[in-house]
Amino acid sequence: MTQAVANILAEVEQLSAPERADLADRLVATLTHSIPPEIERAQIEEVRRRIAQVEVGEVTLIPGEQALEQVRRLVASARKAS
Repeated sequence: MTQAVANILAEVEQLSAPERADLADRLVATLTHSIPPEIERAQIEEVRRRIAQVEVGEVTLIPGEQALEQVRRLVASARKAS
């Protein structure tokens, strides 16, 4: 992390949760404008493919909290391995 980013982060940590959320949304928006069209098309195709899988019963959805817990376990496991 550069010193400039560290300084910005220190200031951001002083903001309220709603202010940080608003800032995060705005930062993400700046990134999405720079997505190349071919990647954006591929992302849309992937979303459509996954929706179709759910609609035909090929895959089953799980509750969000359960999915997040699985991700947390995978991240923790990867950190231990490195």
